[in-house]
Amino acid sequence: MTGSRRFLGPSLAFAVILLLASGIYLKIRGSSEADGDANQAAGERPDVSATATFGTNVAIPVSGAEVVLDTLVISVTAAGEAAAWRQSRIVALVAGRVERLPVRENQVVRRGGLLLAVDTVDLALDVEDAKAQRATAEASFRERTLFDDQIEDREIRAERERTARAQSGLDQADVALRRAQINLERAQVVAPFAGRVASIAVSEGHRVGAGEELMTVVDLDPIKVEVQVLESEIGFLAEGRTAQVTFAAFPGEVIVGKIRTINPVVDRDSRTARVTITLPNPDGRILPGMYARVSLEARRFPDRILIPKSAVLERDRRTMVFVYEGDARGGLAKWNYVTTGLENDSLVEIVANSETEMLSPGQVVLTDGHYTLIHDARVRVTGNPRRAEGGRPR
Repeated sequence: MTGSRRFLGPSLAFAVILLLASGIYLKIRGSSEADGDANQAAGERPDVSATATFGTNVAIPVSGAEVVLDTLVISVTAAGEAAAWRQSRIVALVAGRVERLPVRENQVVRRGGLLLAVDTVDLALDVEDAKAQRATAEASFRERTLFDDQIEDREIRAERERTARAQSGLDQADVALRRAQINLERAQVVAPFAGRVASIAVSEGHRVGAGEELMTVVDLDPIKVEVQVLESEIGFLAEGRTAQVTFAAFPGEVIVGKIRTINPVVDRDSRTARVTITLPNPDGRILPGMYARVSLEARRFPDRILIPKSAVLERDRRTMVFVYEGDARGGLAKWNYVTTGLENDSLVEIVANSETEMLSPGQVVLTDGHYTLIHDARVRVTGNPRRAEGGRPR
């Protein structure tokens, strides 16, 4: 019994000390949490150091971009297809056998360049026959007017000449000869304008009839893209403004063109109007029928503070950015709450607000590698943070 009492005394004392220590710890912790909640409620940036979070002094690689004072362009987007600026179906004007076909598809031709030649043997014979017919008619005409030069009355002499031409068939012979000569000329088919050859439908030796389609000539430089724009947006566009076009055939490449025309008539069914954009196409890469996405310059807002959209993050349900403070060797990422305004596909406007911080042109905001940063994190700006040595702490 005495041994049990000796053991119970120290145990009770240890338990009392443990309870007192626990109470002190809970009180300190409660006070710390209350202070943290108060700071968050007051809108202050979290007071956490990068070293405490990551346990390292290695600078985190990030990308950055300068804050600029520039014009914000709001665009209208639409989809469409590329089409030739000019296109002509080439048809045979005379019947005959194809003797020469000196062109191939996609070949560049100049205006007036030879596209196809029909055999001219029959056509040349037609010309000779027409000449013979005219000679006969002319002989008959001269016979009928042989002594008309002795007639003094000019009006009577002119009337006899008209009658003699009609009776001899000289007028008809002149027309037949001219027709035969034109047909002979038409045996050679030439390009109506400079362009490229497309859709050849015949080959050498093929016999064609008058009116049969032979090929197509297309003018691809410039090339046009036609899109349909909603009537609610058509009023923001103007001829001559910039258009940025991307094609599924050339992923990641942006081609800059101009708004050429805006159709003043709105389609009743679709409530859209046709807008035509022209693009330079000197090498003929863009082909008619290619699918295109178009961004049309619509409204312009000058003198706006602009940053890339990728710089904007949301923390604690508030919009913020990281501003870089340092030099080329490294620096700190400063947490800044901001207020955004207008935006387009790539840029966002920063506007003044008494409850947030304003940015200034020339400052650098982080645009990549910044998603998990905290205030005062050590960083270094690099072109591609995902490939930088050291990488991000994990």
